[in-house]
Amino acid sequence: MKINRIRISDFRNIASLELELSDGANVVYGDNGQGKTNFVEAVWLFTGAKSFRGAKDGQLVRFGAPQAGLEMEFFAAGRDQHARVTIEGRRGAALNEIPLKSAAELAGHFCAVVFSPTHLSLIKNGPLEKRKFIDTSICQIKPKYIHILNQYTRVLDQRNRLLKDIAYETSLFDTLDVWDARLASFAAVLIKTRASFLDRLSPFARETYAGISGEKEALGLEYQSSLRCDTARSIPEIEEQVLEDLRAHRGEDIRSRVTGLGPHRDDIAVTLDGNSARVFGSQGQQRSCVLALKMAECEIIRETIGEYPVVLLDDVMSELDAARRDYLLNHLSGRQLIMTCCDRADFKHLTSGVSVKLEGGRVLTTRKYE
Repeated sequence: MKINRIRISDFRNIASLELELSDGANVVYGDNGQGKTNFVEAVWLFTGAKSFRGAKDGQLVRFGAPQAGLEMEFFAAGRDQHARVTIEGRRGAALNEIPLKSAAELAGHFCAVVFSPTHLSLIKNGPLEKRKFIDTSICQIKPKYIHILNQYTRVLDQRNRLLKDIAYETSLFDTLDVWDARLASFAAVLIKTRASFLDRLSPFARETYAGISGEKEALGLEYQSSLRCDTARSIPEIEEQVLEDLRAHRGEDIRSRVTGLGPHRDDIAVTLDGNSARVFGSQGQQRSCVLALKMAECEIIRETIGEYPVVLLDDVMSELDAARRDYLLNHLSGRQLIMTCCDRADFKHLTSGVSVKLEGGRVLTTRKYE
């Protein structure tokens, strides 16, 4: 999978930009505030996901412009394709000139993996960021997973409202059986899918971390459920376990007026030589952990759809030593790479590809490396 050409208009600080990309490494550099991250963000939107920076759609349109427009020519599934994203209040999209019901329907047609400094929260922060990572990753290879997530969230919200109402109307207690059964059915699918995905991800992540770190430490990943369920069991067996735990925990849920157990409380333990990467890892080690997870995600996508996704690395070079930089620039064969940085010295070891300097949201210079 690769991008051949991208056009951007009135997106963030980019008034107009058109760029032809290399099949290999593409380094976008320039001072802070010149549009580097905006460029990566624009590419990411073609996955059908929301902004990885947490921005609302309306915030993506250049100030004073009526709408933003993104177009991309790319090769995927053995053929040349064309995608368009428009942002006017909300995102709209078309694929190969066919309008889609929503931009989310681009999921699975164009795949990418993104790393930005905000993703260090995967290690630094609590379980929420890890759940977001694994759910977003699964959605790229199983678009129907989005529906399961939405259904679980909807039922969870309804159960939480019921828990609050029971305090004022005790007759509603009996209706918990219905909501527990529905919540358990969706929860079992989420837990099994997440745990199975992590089982596939772990070997790739360990191998990639060893390559990035020079085999200095061993990376470990473990899915930690808030429920007493065995993730190796079948979905019906997990559903039964979830239902038992929900019923046993009802008293506490009614007192706290919130559902305290379930996939919305699960976590992924990330360790280095058995120690918590969040507590004991250095800044560089934590960054390497996130990179290993992202590169492992690439391998899962390739294994599933038969081709690598595009790799988007925003400001990844800071706090990495020369050996780790060289690994990223020259040891990711078979993948199209788009990387941003501020200093030309950050990519002085680049042996092939293209460098692009941005200034004020426009291309200032380009250079090919062969």
